This record gives sequence, C-alpha cells and structure tokens, in this order.
Amino acid sequence: MRMRCAALPVLAAAFSAGVAAAAATAQDFYKGKTLTIVAAFPPGGGFDLNARLLARHIGHHLAGNPDVIVQNMPGAASLKGVAYLDTTAPRDGTVIAIFNFGQIGDSRMSPEKIKVDFRKFNWIGSISQDLSICYTWAALGIKTLAELQKHGTVHMGLTAVGSSSDINQKILKEIFKVPVQQVAGYPGSAEERLAVERGELDGDCGAWSSLPQEWVDGARINVVLRSAPIELPGFPPNVPYAVDIAPSPRDADIIRLLTASGRLGRPFIASSAVPPERVALLRRAFDATMHDPEFVADAAKLRMPVAPQSGEEAARTVAGIYATADDIVQAARKIAGE
Repeated sequence: MRMRCAALPVLAAAFSAGVAAAAATAQDFYKGKTLTIVAAFPPGGGFDLNARLLARHIGHHLAGNPDVIVQNMPGAASLKGVAYLDTTAPRDGTVIAIFNFGQIGDSRMSPEKIKVDFRKFNWIGSISQDLSICYTWAALGIKTLAELQKHGTVHMGLTAVGSSSDINQKILKEIFKVPVQQVAGYPGSAEERLAVERGELDGDCGAWSSLPQEWVDGARINVVLRSAPIELPGFPPNVPYAVDIAPSPRDADIIRLLTASGRLGRPFIASSAVPPERVALLRRAFDATMHDPEFVADAAKLRMPVAPQSGEEAARTVAGIYATADDIVQAARKIAGE
C-alpha cells in the first residue's frame, strides 16, 4: 500500500507533464505553416472579400504567426469548396473555408439535392449575420409594409431562384400578401439597382451592406422589412423584423427556417477530421480577431458588417435548423419553390 501511495505523485507528475507537452505541441503547430482560407466563390464578391478580410488579421492571433492565404475555389454553388475540406484538402487544421450560407437551409429542405450534413463540420465562426432587407424606391411614396400591401402589383428583380433576395421576396408575397411580381433577366444585383433607379423596378430585397452609400445617405429608399433581429450602424429606425410581425406563430416558424441560415451569413468551417485541440486554437483566434480594433477598423473602411457568432454559437444555430419540425420544413419548401 505504501508503495502504491508513493507512486501516485510520480504518476500525477507524469500526467501533468504529458498534458503540458501536448498543449505546447498544439500551441506550436502553426509555426512555420500556412493557413489557407478557401473562398468557394470567384474573386471580388462579398464572400471573397470577407475571406480576405479575415486573412489579413487572424494570423496575428494564432501562436506561431502563420502566413494566411486565400484560395478561390468556385463551383457547384460553393459546394465544391465545402467538399474539398473532407476530400483532398489537408485535414490537420491548415485549411478552412467560407461558403454560401443558403446551402445550410437548402440541405434541410432538399436533402435529395444538397447531400451535405453541415452538422458534421467543425464550425470556426461567422463574421456577420446576413441582414437582408426589403425596400421600395422613395419616389414611389411607400414607406411602410402596410402601405406596400395596399399598393397593388410591386415589381422586383430576380437574378437567381433560391437566392436570399428571391426567398425574401417570396416571404413578402406568400406570408405578408404583398402582390410581388418578380421580373427575371437581370444578371446581377448591380443591374437590378440600375433598373430601380430607372423606375423599371419598384424596389427589391437584398443585403443591407450591399446598398449604395448614396442611397442610404440621400434617403433614396424606404426599408419596409428586415430578415434578421440585428440592426447595424446607420440602419433606419423602426423597421419591423419579419418574425416579430408574422401573421401567426406557424408563419413565424416558417420565416425562421427560411432565414435561419442568414444568421450564419459569413460562415467559416473546417473538416470534421481536424483534431479538437486545433479546432480550439482556430476558434480562439477567430474570436480574438472579431474583437481586434484593427480588424474592426478594416471592416468599417470596406462597409462590411461585423456581427459575429463564435464556432460554438454557429454549431448550435445549425443544429436548430436541422431540428425544425418536418411540417414546417415542407411549408417552407413550398414557399421557396423547391
């Protein structure tokens, strides 16, 4: 018994030394390495800009100060970059990816088309929620949702079925009974905005951060609805959140599902095979970056919103999307036109 008791401090010391060594090894992992951020889009768009914004700052918050580069990998509506993480990419924590958040909701509503379970990835965090809004051109004279509901046919542009803009227009039409007439043929949101200025379109739904600054400063639009419970700097007051004014609790649940992915508007994930201690390092570095004054100032210069979610919060949001009741999923799918 005395021999066993005498051995306990030795075993404890050895265990502590082993834990300390493992922690030191984890902390040293990124020294001399390169962290690659896969942007599953062509260069120049909003997701690509967010990837490059993160790349300029996150390395300062990883022990070893690794180089950080961005690799563009467009294809399959951003799913090519997602698939890369668990196929040919190194799965040691040196590769993370940003992708189209809309794929998360689509994977729940249409699993036969989107064969990806986003619960299985390691979530690093999201820079900002997607604050989508629906607005009318000020010259139309409509300032509220109630006025829009009484106006008659409202023409809005359509660039792609299933896009955030398309979903929010359908929420206006199917849940809030605004007689929206979608006008197809616009190759992108820039062309839609020109059509709004020319009077061809009465308004649109889209990301708040993508609106021209002169529209905001000159009060050239009236925002009638928002898809997220956040309000960013410069956002007009008293704009209703769609869930809060839904006609019924069931409608509110449908809106939540259709817009839930937007809470992960600029999401970063890593392979499911990345060791837990490196996931922890990446999450801590991401969280520290979100509160770095230089990062925040850099984002402000680019008019890019920062309303972050941690990796843990993002994982809970994703779990909530997959836990949505099947009847709500089917109703949302019908509205989305799946």
